[in-house]
Amino acid sequence: MLSDPTRLLLLWLLSHGPSDVSALTEASGASRTAVSQHLAKLRFTGMVDTSRDGRRIVYRIVDGHLSRLIREGFNYADHRVTGEPPHL
Repeated sequence: MLSDPTRLLLLWLLSHGPSDVSALTEASGASRTAVSQHLAKLRFTGMVDTSRDGRRIVYRIVDGHLSRLIREGFNYADHRVTGEPPHL
């Protein structure tokens, strides 16, 4: 599930807090259909969950461990790209 760039971006966005499809579509630059399909796959695997806020469906990462894993993965990649030394 983490090998797809769009799903990884959606998880990164959700690692900063819950969001709905419209906000995720705008933030990711992907089509609404693609975002919805990726969120359905993430929900099927148990990585994200939903709740209803009026007429909106709000998505969130189900576990703090997964959220930290996503953020740390992006931090690691940032270090590799920028040449910043690793944390020992």
